[in-house]
Amino acid sequence: MTVLEIEALCNLAEPPTSLKEPLEPPALTLVKTFYPYGFPMELRSNAVEVLDIAERLWGGFAPQHATKPILSEVYVTEGETPILPQVPVYRFVRPLFTSIVDGGNYVISDLERARSYTTMTRGLLESPLYVEYFFMMVPLTTLPVKTVHAGCIALDGRGVMLCGDSGAGKSTLSYACARAGWEYVSDDGSYLIDCEKRIVAGNSHQVRLRPSAANLFPEIQGLAPTPRAAGKPSIEFSTVPMQHVTRRASVQVDNIVFLNRQPGLTPALMPYRKDVARLYMNQRIFGTEEASLDHARCIDQLLAADVYELRYTDLDWAIDRLRKLVLENR
Repeated sequence: MTVLEIEALCNLAEPPTSLKEPLEPPALTLVKTFYPYGFPMELRSNAVEVLDIAERLWGGFAPQHATKPILSEVYVTEGETPILPQVPVYRFVRPLFTSIVDGGNYVISDLERARSYTTMTRGLLESPLYVEYFFMMVPLTTLPVKTVHAGCIALDGRGVMLCGDSGAGKSTLSYACARAGWEYVSDDGSYLIDCEKRIVAGNSHQVRLRPSAANLFPEIQGLAPTPRAAGKPSIEFSTVPMQHVTRRASVQVDNIVFLNRQPGLTPALMPYRKDVARLYMNQRIFGTEEASLDHARCIDQLLAADVYELRYTDLDWAIDRLRKLVLENR
């Protein structure tokens, strides 16, 4: 404030005794604990819409692990809202991971202290899926788990992790197996919660498929695609009301399968290179140097499971081949 503005304040009948700092954040009066993937996370915010988004994301998870809660503070301000969609800029300087849209919309995660600070403008809440994807998920980088870009399904309590590049069919095959009687753990993101026992958890409450998958699954026809700032549009839906889907919170992984849908290949399931699998699973690791080394050790333990490549084009054939692998070990 200028001197003249301060003089005007001091001339009031009840002049202020101090001035509020313009950078002082709003009070976070709303507090609730959620359990993403079974781990406690205390969410604090000044906007009820933030808690509503968190409820949609993690309200279906029950507490499973008695770890120290991670802390996520979400400040909603009255600043200008960016024109969407915009892909955030990501930066990692240990121990801080940052996701930045602009000066008023960003997330800073302290990976050593398991604490995240999010600032977003109120107008951004008018795009809840954008907030969910690019803001609310970032604090999960502080969870005490190891992340692998993979789907996961289970049959008779035996887990199969599905790996591969974007577009390889991880989500489609995961959901197709679930429709065929398998247990559904995750479609595209798996979390190692017990390295020694190779226990993997995932978001069994949600599926994200490419719009073209509506040609394969009649039940999702008519669902509107969700536009994304990064990547192709997708159809997102909840598995909770689906009676034909059996969800499973976690499972021990016995087999790791890399998917290959390149045209012209003869359908087959064959052993795959563990050195390639190791590098694939050690990509995009954020954390302290100690955490990175621990992640690598965990991946080595996970790779005690058998690793295969599945070459396929037909979903039914792929499901049947995986079934034989699990039930007949061949």
